[in-house]
Amino acid sequence: MMPIKVLVVDDSAFMRKLIIQIIQADPELEVAGYARNGKDALEKLERLDVDVVTLDVEMPVMNGLETLRQIMATKPLPVVMVSSQTRKGSETTVQALALGAVDFIAKPSGQPTGAQDFDIIAEEVTQKVRLAATARVQASEPKVRPVVSKPPSLPVFERPATGAADKLVIIGSSTGGPKALEGVFSAIPANLPAGIVVVQHMPKEFTRSFAERLDSLFPFPVSEAKNGDLVENGKVLIAPGDYHLTITSERRIQLNQDERVMFLRPAIDVTMENLPMVYGKKIVGVILTGMGRDGAKGMAGIKSGGGITIAQDRSTSTIYSMPRVVAEEGNADYILPLDMIGKTITELICAMR
Repeated sequence: MMPIKVLVVDDSAFMRKLIIQIIQADPELEVAGYARNGKDALEKLERLDVDVVTLDVEMPVMNGLETLRQIMATKPLPVVMVSSQTRKGSETTVQALALGAVDFIAKPSGQPTGAQDFDIIAEEVTQKVRLAATARVQASEPKVRPVVSKPPSLPVFERPATGAADKLVIIGSSTGGPKALEGVFSAIPANLPAGIVVVQHMPKEFTRSFAERLDSLFPFPVSEAKNGDLVENGKVLIAPGDYHLTITSERRIQLNQDERVMFLRPAIDVTMENLPMVYGKKIVGVILTGMGRDGAKGMAGIKSGGGITIAQDRSTSTIYSMPRVVAEEGNADYILPLDMIGKTITELICAMR
């Protein structure tokens, strides 16, 4: 088996050395080369055989976002962003994920001080690079429907009554999810008569920026969920990183930091588990692109409780693992390409009585 060839792009000599050292220590990976900025990286890509790029977000000469745009337009490759854990870094990283970056690695806040710190960083780098090498990468930049209050050819709802929603759309996603969610939301009209809750695997430093980006793009409010928030019609709540999210019988959000489930917090299964007891059959469960099987148990519960389930199809998934498990276990009522999911959600909610 040929090793995965990686181009390391970072203006920090320390980070370049660290990532190169990690890659060289893994027999499944190989350093194809390195670059100090985006311009240097694009020149290297013209002559090197590269499978995956690790790309720093903030660089001189040409920054990570512009470099990513050029890569996706001219030589589409799986890209893993390397981001600082700052507000600016998280905002830029969320933009990069929407442009087609497969995943990201958060830079350590300081230099690793021991073998344990190094091992944690090394495991994240190697896992995400290997996963990126298997990703389905699309060349074009995502086309988000202009923000309008009445999308054509879709039902247009009057402003729903205020108060707790009695219908729920629950969406779970992981690797490739930020870009996929924009595609789903572009086909959902304002004032949908249901609450929408999203569990996206993402660290706590980044979910707020993710929610703010979605809020700026679409005609319905999107926010990071807080303890006690009411699940309301026409509003989207994003599970905050490092917290499990559940919904009470009063349709309010409860957050907790109980043990991770399959190494995940938030976990999609945790959120989905009690939903049939709260919403009965008035649930549309959706699993989008991602690695692993989180959501499989929750979707089985939603389906057996009379709710409706949707899994993204193979052809449009960046990583076809989470939706594949749902489909193979017989718990997907619909297996749909990304551009059909938002429209189908809207039609199903409209038909619920």
